[in-house]
Amino acid sequence: MTSWRRLRLALVLLAAAQITASASTQPSPSRVVSKAVAAPARPAPPAPQYIAGRIKELGSGFDGRVGIAVKSIDDGWSVGWKVDELYPQQSVSKLWVSITALDAVDKGRVHLDDKVTLTRDDLTLFHQPIADMILGGGAYTTTLDDLMFKAITTSDNTANDKLMRVVGGPAAVRSVIKAKHLGAIRFYDGERALQSKIAGLTWNPAYSIGNAFFDARDALPPAVRKAAFDRYVNDPYDGAAPCAIVNALARLKRGELLSPSSTEHLLTIMSNTKTGANRLKGGLQPGWVLNHKTGTGQVLGTEQAGYNDIGILTAPDGRSYAVAVMIKLTSVPLPVRMAVMNDVVRTVITQHDMSFSPVASR
Repeated sequence: MTSWRRLRLALVLLAAAQITASASTQPSPSRVVSKAVAAPARPAPPAPQYIAGRIKELGSGFDGRVGIAVKSIDDGWSVGWKVDELYPQQSVSKLWVSITALDAVDKGRVHLDDKVTLTRDDLTLFHQPIADMILGGGAYTTTLDDLMFKAITTSDNTANDKLMRVVGGPAAVRSVIKAKHLGAIRFYDGERALQSKIAGLTWNPAYSIGNAFFDARDALPPAVRKAAFDRYVNDPYDGAAPCAIVNALARLKRGELLSPSSTEHLLTIMSNTKTGANRLKGGLQPGWVLNHKTGTGQVLGTEQAGYNDIGILTAPDGRSYAVAVMIKLTSVPLPVRMAVMNDVVRTVITQHDMSFSPVASR
């Protein structure tokens, strides 16, 4: 081998050795870990044409400020009329108190069979059937479960406010609404404070007995009363958007707000609601079930601020729909208001039958 060949071979061997040494000192390549990418949320399907047109017709044809929302809990579509505006809830807000109480039950903070005693100091105003039991014996002892049942099924203001205070007061209810991401739903400070403010008054315990509240309200100058009433209508302290309410009802039905046992318990109570027998309930057909809560506000002159019914409609085949009809302000007769609520329910049932009846599937 020539000296030149020997030199070239030496250089090649040296370079190979350097490459090998360099490779042995490099960190091993990082292992590539594929990250699962969450699939984008599928947009909700459009509402069927019939119900979209009919709800628009009902909303636009009503003589008053009304919001109507309907959501298919199973299929995800929703439809409505002026669903983003805030409407006075009135006793619809009792639903959020009960959800707060059952959330506390789920967390072990209270129990449905916990005893509570109500006295004259707990009395509120307007509709409070429990007052007779309190005044009759000076006090009345019952359970949290009974307070909830009375608050939802008979819309008892005193039962509701006592339940609210036991589970943490207005702040606790607002906290649950926020924590559960219920959206555009307000909660004020209970029936005493709310109804007094709407009337232009500040709560006085004397208002809870007899006609004292009505006498104090009637004694106000008409301009003061009207200014307070108008403030409430234009920016309701307990306002809620119908779209937020039907979304919350859908989540309640799907078991996303409470434990399975608490969800079933609340829906059962709501199926026993006695108020508003001819509001949403008036449009039911045989085999359909309604879990609902009504709300009724104060009247000034010929106008009423807040006349509502919200609930969950379940068909005989198990499919369900969240419905909210909320009248912010109107002076039309009660039968006309009830008729529009009946018609909303009939529209839902008609749409359901068009989509799922044996004839529709052929």
